[in-house]
Amino acid sequence: MQKPLIGITTRNNKDADAHPTTSLQHTYTRAVIQAGGIPILIPSILIEEDFLDLYSSLAGILFSGGGDISLQYFEGAEHPRIGEVDLNRDSVEIGLMRAALHDGKPVLGICRGAQVMNVALGGTLYTHLYDQIPGALDHAYPGDLRRALVHSVNVNEESRAAEIFGETLLSVNSLHHQALKDIALPLRVVGRAPDGIVEVVEIPEHPYAVAVQWHPEWLTDQLPTRRLFKSFVDAAASK
Repeated sequence: MQKPLIGITTRNNKDADAHPTTSLQHTYTRAVIQAGGIPILIPSILIEEDFLDLYSSLAGILFSGGGDISLQYFEGAEHPRIGEVDLNRDSVEIGLMRAALHDGKPVLGICRGAQVMNVALGGTLYTHLYDQIPGALDHAYPGDLRRALVHSVNVNEESRAAEIFGETLLSVNSLHHQALKDIALPLRVVGRAPDGIVEVVEIPEHPYAVAVQWHPEWLTDQLPTRRLFKSFVDAAASK
């Protein structure tokens, strides 16, 4: 059977000489390869006509982590910690997400990807959760702490996510300062951190629409993580 083509969204960055680049950490591509898919990078500079042409050839889309989504796309509080806003990336990802959710194309959202899923459907975000959620845990562990397991996630046992992970209590890393606030329909919250922060959402009526707030691509040594990527790639292969 032919391996499915899995599109992965990317960052716009600059190299050491300040030349514009398209970038993605290898952890994403390796996770897709390990799960049986072929990763295809989606440049975040494409116009709508071009990213929709590319979209038509993809079996599934992985929405990767990255900077904050512009307040142009949701009603959120201004905050000085909002950063790495990229309107080109926002346009590409929100357009792709809306298309995939409408068409029933499998999608997996990771960190920013979970936020894109919510915003694309009309939801909102906490723009700096530490100032907006009293008692929130520290959810930002950057740099060399990407494999550090810093808090648990309780997963609803009556959810697709629980079937995917094979467990209802996970230990995860955490690299975000924003979080889902008002949850858009038809998203269903099926996993939370101990402080109540939304960590897993899914769309029960969709063939495969799952998003997590942590970074599982750094945790492929965990069986639940491998199950997540495998279930996503398998869903894409079956389309």
